Amino acid sequence: MTRLSTTARMGLLAIALALVAGWIPVALLWQSTHDDAIETLRRDVGERDRELAVAVARRGDTALAQEIAQVRSADDPSLVLALVDAAGRRRAGLGPDRLSFAPTAGFRIARIGTAGDWAAREAGVTLRRWHGGWLVTGRMLDEWEEAQRGIERALLASAIAALVLGVLGGVLLTRYVTRRVDAVALTADAVAAGELHRRVTLPPAGHDAFDRLGLRVNAMLDRIERLMEELRVVTDSLAHDLRSPVARLRARAEAALAARDAGQRDAALNGLIGEADVLGRMLGVLLDISRFEGIARRTGFVAADPAGIAAAVADLYEPVLEDAGIAFATAITPVAPLDLHRELLSQALANLIDNAVRHAPAGGSITLSVVEDGQGVRIAIADRGPGIAPEDRDAALRRFGRLDPARTAPGVGLGLTLVAAVARLHGGHLELGDNAPGLLATLVLPRT
Repeated sequence: MTRLSTTARMGLLAIALALVAGWIPVALLWQSTHDDAIETLRRDVGERDRELAVAVARRGDTALAQEIAQVRSADDPSLVLALVDAAGRRRAGLGPDRLSFAPTAGFRIARIGTAGDWAAREAGVTLRRWHGGWLVTGRMLDEWEEAQRGIERALLASAIAALVLGVLGGVLLTRYVTRRVDAVALTADAVAAGELHRRVTLPPAGHDAFDRLGLRVNAMLDRIERLMEELRVVTDSLAHDLRSPVARLRARAEAALAARDAGQRDAALNGLIGEADVLGRMLGVLLDISRFEGIARRTGFVAADPAGIAAAVADLYEPVLEDAGIAFATAITPVAPLDLHRELLSQALANLIDNAVRHAPAGGSITLSVVEDGQGVRIAIADRGPGIAPEDRDAALRRFGRLDPARTAPGVGLGLTLVAAVARLHGGHLELGDNAPGLLATLVLPRT
C-alpha cells in the first residue's frame, strides 16, 4: 500500500480539523436546543397534566369535557388532550387518531398518527390512567422538529463550508510547505553540485520553523564552505610547509651518509632528528585540531574555575618569560566556575602565550587578564608585538593561515587555529583585536 506523503497527510489533517471545527459548534447547538426544548416541554405538559388532574378530581368528567372544549376553542393544532384505549386508539378529545407508547404513566415522546399517515409525527405527552384507558395530555413536536431540521440544515451547510475551507486551507498549507522545503532541497542540490556559496533564501523578518531551519542550514553551509576553503589552504600550505623540512631531512641524511668521521655523522643525525621533530609537532597539532573539532560536546567537561586555570598557566610561564626578558603581568578577576575541559583550556592559553612570546619584541610585555561580562568569561592575552591587521585576522584563524606568504618566518600557522577549535568546543569563540600596538587575543567562554 502506497503511503501518503507528509504534505498530503498535512493537507488531510487541515481538512479534518476544519470539519471538526465547523461541526462541533453546530452539533453543540443542536444538542443544547434539543435538551432545552424537551425539558421545557416536560415542564409545560407536566403542569397542564397536574392542573387537569386536580380539576377532574374536584368536578369529575365535567371538568374534562370543559377542558377539551377549551382546547378546541383555542384553535392550537399542536395541543393534545384525548382519552385513548389500551391499544392507543382515541375515544374522545383532541389529538391523533392513534398513539404508540409504552403503557406506563409519566412523560415520554410518543409516535402519533392519523388515518393514512401512521407514525409520521411525534408528540411530548404525559399519560395518566383513566377508566381502563389513558388520559393523554401533551403537545405536538412539529415546531420543535422544524427548528431541529433548520439546525440540521445549518450543520450540513457548515460541514460543506468547512470541507471547502479545509480543502482550500490544505492546498495552501501543502503549497507553502512544499515551497519552503523545495527551497532547502534546491539549495542542498546546488551545494552538492559544487556551488558552495549558495544559501537558503530567507524572508527579512521570518520567525517560523522553516526560517529557523533555514538559518541553521545556512550556518551549516557556512561551516562547510569554511572547512572546504581551509582544506584547500591546508593542501596548498602542506605542499609549501613540508617541502623545506623534507628537503632539509634529505640534506641531513645525505650529510650523514657522506660523513667521514663519527663527529660529522652524529651532527648530521642530530640535525635529522631535529627536523623530524619539527614535522612531528606539525602533524601533532593538526591531529589535535581535528580531535578537538570532532570530539563529542561535553566529553571530559567538569565544573572548573577558569580564573584558577589561567592563574596556573601564568605561574608556569612567569619564570620562562622573566628569563626571556619579557615583562609579564596578570589581572585576574575571580569568576564563578564553568563547565570546562581543563586540559584543553590550559593548552589553548599556553598556545596564546607562546604566540605572544614569539612576536613580542625584546624588552616587551605580555598581560593575561580574566573578566566576566554579558557575553561570558573573557580570558585575554595582550602583547606589544606587531599585531595583526584587521583584514588578516580571519586568515590567521584558518589552518596554516600564515601572514607570511613567502613562508620565510618560523612556524606553521596552526597555533591560533587550535585555540579557536578549543573555543568552539566550549561553545565560545576567539576574538582578535588591536592592543595598540600589538595583538589582543580574547578567548570568550559563554556561561550556559
